[in-house]
Amino acid sequence: MSNAVDRARLEEVNAEFYAAFEDGDLDRMGAVWADGPYAAGVSCVHPGWSLLRGREEVLRSWALIMANTGYIQFVLTDVETDVYGDQAVITCNENILTADEGTESGFLAGGSIVSTNVFVRSNGEWRLLLHHGSPILNGTEEE
Repeated sequence: MSNAVDRARLEEVNAEFYAAFEDGDLDRMGAVWADGPYAAGVSCVHPGWSLLRGREEVLRSWALIMANTGYIQFVLTDVETDVYGDQAVITCNENILTADEGTESGFLAGGSIVSTNVFVRSNGEWRLLLHHGSPILNGTEEE
């Protein structure tokens, strides 16, 4: 498979990760994450959370987050994709809009997170092994 094909497929899988979250679809989310021999090494750091390790624990965290998220939308910027054989890294900024559907105003909030997604090729398919999101705080821009 050519590097260009790998990059395109990786970016599709990365987009599916965010689409599954936006749609609150745990089955789709589970299909993105690595399993089999990689299941024990699956890891996730949600912004402000401790490290979660193991496919079951990571997917349980997504179920909890999705159950408590009324509306979320991601606009990804500064997406960089690097392929290293059967491993790949995608870094990006997640520009997030959320809404509280339980209020009269439907309060909207926004924020930005810098994200690192590490993928492995398993049985010919790219699967997510690690997601690490960290909030971008004000005043961290280089001057």
